[in-house]
Amino acid sequence: MTPERQVERLIIEALGHNPTDDQRQACQAIVEFLFSPDPCQAFLLRGYAGTGKTSLVSALVKVAPRINIRTQLLAPTGRAAKVFSSYASRKAGTIHKKIYVTVLDSAGVHRMVRASNRHSYTLFIVDEASMIGIDRPSQGTGRSLLEDLIDYVLEGSHCRLLMLGDSAQLPPVGMDVSPALDIEYLSSVSPLHMSQYEMTEVVRQQRQSGILANATAVRCGVTMSAFRPDMLQFKLSGFDDVVRLNGADLEETLHVLYDSTSPGDVVVVTRSNKRANLFNEAIRSRILFREGQLNAGDLLMVARNNYYWVDADSEMGFIANGDVAEVLSVRNHVELYGFHFVDASLRFVDYPAAPVIECKLLLETLMSESPALTAAESQRLYESVMEDYADIPSRAGQHRELRRNPYYNALQVKFSYALTCHKTQGGQWRHVIVDQGYLTDGMLDHAWLRWLYTALTRATQRLYLLNFDRRFFTSEKE
Repeated sequence: MTPERQVERLIIEALGHNPTDDQRQACQAIVEFLFSPDPCQAFLLRGYAGTGKTSLVSALVKVAPRINIRTQLLAPTGRAAKVFSSYASRKAGTIHKKIYVTVLDSAGVHRMVRASNRHSYTLFIVDEASMIGIDRPSQGTGRSLLEDLIDYVLEGSHCRLLMLGDSAQLPPVGMDVSPALDIEYLSSVSPLHMSQYEMTEVVRQQRQSGILANATAVRCGVTMSAFRPDMLQFKLSGFDDVVRLNGADLEETLHVLYDSTSPGDVVVVTRSNKRANLFNEAIRSRILFREGQLNAGDLLMVARNNYYWVDADSEMGFIANGDVAEVLSVRNHVELYGFHFVDASLRFVDYPAAPVIECKLLLETLMSESPALTAAESQRLYESVMEDYADIPSRAGQHRELRRNPYYNALQVKFSYALTCHKTQGGQWRHVIVDQGYLTDGMLDHAWLRWLYTALTRATQRLYLLNFDRRFFTSEKE
């Protein structure tokens, strides 16, 4: 038996069940990639929900030490890394934490630069690659996260990159496709020689899941070149994990869920920040009976990366957009620079070993209809804070003090009881309530189907379809 076939056998055995044809063929393709002598060879594993993509990668991670391959598991967000860790049974970290370090430049300003890759003979496995965008950050290397990731891996000695993701999920904001899952794009912007495999066959054990059955039906619409709205039909019969829910029953359902499980296990998925604000306000006041603008016990999601409140050498490295935190205490409400701030103690739920973070929060973003401060608001805050340092003669000195100002660096956060679909990507919740919201025939396109597919696949235990039009259930008995 050849070494390649021996490794294939080890991975299949580590699966713990009879593989699908898809899993077997994907395994063969991955092993060919691992044995390729090409130093620029990289692999792209695409797979839809329920196809056993994660199980196969988990088996690969288990076998890797036996074939003298080191592995590093990465994901775009802390929540995605936590999910990756749970199924791979290995610690996963964020891409940012792994490939960037924060340094102090000559002007006294903290800058994020790409770290040196000192690994050798290491396979970097990146989950939820559909979330990786190509925006150039305003602070950092001047290159996109995807470009820096590729450069980092190639810098190591005999290091390889394996990215996995679901091409039916939402692409990064403002994009039609996910660049990290686009083999032509990857080949055009890097020296990588890409090989790939796409998994489409649903694993037998998953076929009894109503969540997966309905997500698969939606995904089929995503992949159709010509989709008609009448093709979308939810299937409820024979499944107890998918529930049709109307607005009149929502409050009672939320009471039951919040009484029986942790608030962090329930999320409402909406199409806009405006809708999310309405749900967050109602949940806090009518379900959790919170009266203040912000209370101990509230759950928040970070709306913008922050490098001020956490030591760069700590487990977190920085506080990332999408990180979820529980408020332990709130104090010292201050109005300053035309904005409102509080001091807060936060526990970041996806980093259980991390210490409690003491920080300042900017309250304006809590109920804002924009994802974070708008450009105009950010500029207004910047100009107001800079007025404090007008007596400093040099511009560099002024900016040095600006970067040290705790109010300028206050965390921008939102309540996380209800979130937009983009904000939920990479995460999973036991109970997910998907809100149809305002919907016209003209909005029923492939972009909406991607949104819906991504929203449905956030649920692991029960899915609630809130206020969806009855035409999507015509195949069901009324």
